[in-house]
Formats: sequence, C-alpha cells, structure tokens
Amino acid sequence: MPKSADDFLTLHQIVQAARDNLDDKPWDYLVGGADTETTIKRNRHGLDSLAFRPRVLNDVTKMDLSGSLFGQKLRIPAILAPIGSLQDLHPDGGAAPARAAADFGTMSMLSSVCKPGLEQVAEDAPGDHRIFQLYVRGDDAWVDDFATRAIACGYTAFCMTVDLDFYGRRERDIAKGHQSTSRRTMATGEDFQRSLSWDQVKRFKDSHDIPLVLKGIATAEDAGRAVELGVEGVYVSNHGGRQLDHGRGGIEILPEVVKEVGGKAQIIVDGGFYRGADVVKALALGADAVALGRLLGYAMGAAGQAGVVRMLELLETEIQICLGLLGVTRFADLDESYLHPAQSLTAPHVLSAFPLLEDDY
Repeated sequence: MPKSADDFLTLHQIVQAARDNLDDKPWDYLVGGADTETTIKRNRHGLDSLAFRPRVLNDVTKMDLSGSLFGQKLRIPAILAPIGSLQDLHPDGGAAPARAAADFGTMSMLSSVCKPGLEQVAEDAPGDHRIFQLYVRGDDAWVDDFATRAIACGYTAFCMTVDLDFYGRRERDIAKGHQSTSRRTMATGEDFQRSLSWDQVKRFKDSHDIPLVLKGIATAEDAGRAVELGVEGVYVSNHGGRQLDHGRGGIEILPEVVKEVGGKAQIIVDGGFYRGADVVKALALGADAVALGRLLGYAMGAAGQAGVVRMLELLETEIQICLGLLGVTRFADLDESYLHPAQSLTAPHVLSAFPLLEDDY
C-alpha cells in the first residue's frame, strides 16, 4: 500500500487502501444500499450505458476544466457530497473534506449529522467553499436556527435533503447489527422529516436570504415545483441507492430534470460517479456539478484530508484526458451530441468502476 497520499497513482489504489484500513462494519455502511441494492447497480449501469462520440483534429493544448456553483469558481465541476458518518471513517469527520475542498479549489457539503458541527467546520475551514446540508429533525424554529447559524458562519448555500421520509433498509448494516453514529443521531424526530412539504420550502425561501438546494429530486415534476418556488439548486439524487430500492440511476434522471429546470436553477447530480469520464458525461447532459459521495468516503478511509485532495487530483487528470480525447477544451463546448447509447459491458455493482481491485468486495 502507498506510504502517503501522494503515492496513490490511481483511484482504485485509494479504494483498496480504504478497504484495508476500515473494519467490516464501517466498510459495509459505506458500500451498502437498500434492500436488493438494485438502485446502486442502476447508478453504474446508467453511466456504463453511455458511450462517447469524440471529435478529432481540434487544438487541445490549452484547456479550461473549471466550473462554477452559486457564484463560486470550481477548479473542476465536482464537489464533495454530504456524508453523515464521516467520523466513522476518519476521526477528523466533516472538517477534513472542508479543508480538502479549500486546498484543492472546489466546494464541500457538510451534513447536519456529521461531526464536528457547522461552527467548528467553519472555523477549521474558513472561506466561501462550504454548503450546509440539513436532515429535518425539528419544527420550523429548529430549521430556522440552523439556517441562521449557517448564514452567520458564511456557508454559501443551504441544502435540505428531501428523500429520507423513511430510513432505507440497508441490509448489510441490519445483518451485522451496525448503526452508524449519524443513524443514532437521526433516529429521533423522524416525523418532522416525514411531514416536510412544499409549503415549508416556500416558507424557507420567504424567510432566509441564502441560496436553497433541494437534495433528492428524482423527477421532472418535482424539479419544476422547486424552480417555481425559487429554489436555486436542484440536486438530483437517489441517496446513492440507500433509500428507495428499484429507483432509476442518477444519470438516467438527469436529462428530464435539465429540460424542466430550463436554466432557472443550478443542477447537481450524484449516484455512482467515480471516474473522470462519469463527470464528463453528466456535464454533457446539462449538470452544473457532480457530487462525490462514496468516492469521498473511500478517500477519507484511505488517508483523511490528504486522501481527499489526492482523489480530486486524480479525478482532475482523468477529466482532462477525457475532454482532450473528445476534442473539447472547456465544458461550455460539451453537449449531448458527444454521447451515444451503448450496451454496458460490465456487470454493475458498487465497485464495478474499479476493475483492478485486488479482491471482490
């Protein structure tokens, strides 16, 4: 295993190091999904079922890989998704990705059930590269308190997760009797999440001067409702296949959401995005940024903050090579004409993007 994060030469080495470092229970929490784990497989199947249509004889000596989100420039259009139990993967918890995002030049999203909490993370990683994500476990006053604190701490945007009315049956955890620290935190107050409605979205928009993101949008219909209420960020997500079993893959949902939003909000997408080519596919279909969830978890398990920075560097290299071989020098010149439906040649599963792993997990 590499001696330091800088020694990682490929993303699969980061995944391997995470498996070597983590005990079985946190590893299964990281890679597991709901029930049959079909949604996890569809995340990868959707991405693997898109082939590229490259253009040649274009000068790609000068390239711009940057993106932007809520007025902030991103070194690459990939951000760090919120994970509730990062403290189970590395003792630095949510502070490490916030610092890594600042070091690299992208944004991170801090989960409300991720330690050490929004104030401490803001102190550890000052700047405008942070978004706060909330699981609603209290009344309107409780939500307002978090919003006020996030604004006071300089968070760029505020995100509500809207696909957790019931906690998915993650059978790897159930079979081993494992409860993550975030699950123990979220086990109370679930009725507040279940009663969350569009009326409360409107109330939030009327009450707080901070861009609002809704995470867990999976249809054009809900994307349309969101933009009608002035939501600035539509986050396409199936919760990494950890909530509704037999859902569609994130990349499959993306086109209808992009069409419905029509440029009225920025669009983030997650769900099985592990490689530079995956990011390029999402941007070709109209996403503004891809959020990295499990890939962040692997990097944290491998080497904490340094592992996250190295993961982003390797992803950047893959993105640059992919764009260059497509004959494109910037994401603004990319569109769906660079993609073509194709038969997937890989049996999809949570680690199928890393065929060089030493063992089958």
